[in-house]
Amino acid sequence: MSASETIRRPSRHRTFDSDRLLTAACVGLPLLGLILFFAYPMLIVFLRSITVDEGYGMGNYVQVLGSSGFWRATRHSLAMGGATTLLSVFLGFIIAQGLYRCAFPGKWLIRAVIVLPLLAPSLVQALGLIFLLGRNGVISRALGVEIEIYGFWGLLIANTLYALPQAVMIIGAALVLLDARTYEAADVMGASPWRQFRDLTLPSARFGILNAGFVCFIITITDFGNAAVIGGDYSVLATEIYSQVVGQRNFNMGAVVGIMLLLPTVIAYAIERQAMKRQQAGQTTGQVAYRPVFAPLRDLGMAGLSLLICAAIVAVIGIVVYASFVTLWPYNMSLSFKHYDITLAGGYSSLWMTILISLGAAVGGTIAVFLLGLGLRRLPQALAQPVQILAAMPAAVPGMVLGLAYILTFNSTATPLYLLYGSAALIGIVNFYHYHTQGFLTVMTGFRQLPPALEEAAGSLGAGLGRTARDVVAPFIAPMLVSVFFFLFMRSMVTLSAVVFLTTPQLSVAAVTIMRLDDAGLTSQAAAFSTCVMAVVCGAVLAMKMILALMQRRRG
Repeated sequence: MSASETIRRPSRHRTFDSDRLLTAACVGLPLLGLILFFAYPMLIVFLRSITVDEGYGMGNYVQVLGSSGFWRATRHSLAMGGATTLLSVFLGFIIAQGLYRCAFPGKWLIRAVIVLPLLAPSLVQALGLIFLLGRNGVISRALGVEIEIYGFWGLLIANTLYALPQAVMIIGAALVLLDARTYEAADVMGASPWRQFRDLTLPSARFGILNAGFVCFIITITDFGNAAVIGGDYSVLATEIYSQVVGQRNFNMGAVVGIMLLLPTVIAYAIERQAMKRQQAGQTTGQVAYRPVFAPLRDLGMAGLSLLICAAIVAVIGIVVYASFVTLWPYNMSLSFKHYDITLAGGYSSLWMTILISLGAAVGGTIAVFLLGLGLRRLPQALAQPVQILAAMPAAVPGMVLGLAYILTFNSTATPLYLLYGSAALIGIVNFYHYHTQGFLTVMTGFRQLPPALEEAAGSLGAGLGRTARDVVAPFIAPMLVSVFFFLFMRSMVTLSAVVFLTTPQLSVAAVTIMRLDDAGLTSQAAAFSTCVMAVVCGAVLAMKMILALMQRRRG
């Protein structure tokens, strides 16, 4: 044996050991986070729901199930979820059909407008409807009628606008995959446009439509912001949880309602996952992209409907921005900045704190999902699959239930985790795990696109896992990592349901401040604060687009 071989062998052994250690750390640390900050809090919620006096039992469930208020909130939630789903999927299909199956100019404008509800806290839609259709709303005063906007109809409109972007994106993703050759064959056979739509488009897009329906249902049934602002006496399960925990300090009953809210959400999420799998299974390789040819009757009609829907979105969000500059709504419509002089509810301190929390959640979250994805690639499938299932589970848990789980878990002195309670770090953590699934799946998509030959080449040159991750993997999936970072930042900026239980008089976040300003009757100041939040999120969107464009330019 030569001296050089004697030297090289321990080096390979050390590299092998260090790679195993790094793989264990990449999987172990994020997995520990999932257990401590997701699985354990959810277990605590379940245990608190069956806690009766000093023992366990079903007494809390018996009490809740025997309450007329619970069943009223359940009926309202299911009715609102069903109505919003039908309306948002119908409107979303119109816009998606216009964007991907029709030919008309100005599609960029529709794409820009349709994402606006995602850039604002959910309660902004409710605020906009109040300024438009409320007792002193623009439309109400112009028509000289008093519109009862609080309750079912106002909440339906607000929830539909909030869920609409999700419906458009999901249905659009299904429509864009339809093979143009199928339609060419239908044209040759003399099939009319209506028959092509009925026999080709609808059947091919059915799983996308079904998927969009369940996503919209989950969003609606778990939303708290719109229901808190414009729901009025129309109680839903999310506001029932808030009432039990904040209003009555009845944590056990709040846990029961949380578990009950979790059930329809988990069922809907499971069905939505199956629909997504079937849609992906139906995809074929080598598809030819469909390029629509201008048909005046079809395209002008779809363009008009799409622009009309977008006009409603612009009106609801735009009126919030406009009202923030009105001196005294609706009596003195001159413009001023007086409502931006906010001193109640801590002033702008909560905005700056939200930015810091969102940055922390985005940085830490992006690193965590990257390490987890990197480690899972090197685990046997039998070990990787349970971790992947756990990593995807947070999407099935409503933000309201996760926030309740955190207050029940971290507000107890029985655990060292109590040190986190009332801290900005805990709010950042709940924001990350609230949206963990979306970030994790995005990164895993990037890993699946990584050619194995790149890693093999790096390994053959002697690079270990750490150097391969730094020099090969991270640069390749950098666009995905940038997207995950900004996604986590923007969602952390606008989320309400997951953090409403975790704020304190000394520590608040922007969405909660908006709610408090509205509760105090300072609706114009709530509009001003909302405008500031939307400005920050819009700035983040522009920064993301610039960074991604720069990365694409350097690559190609």
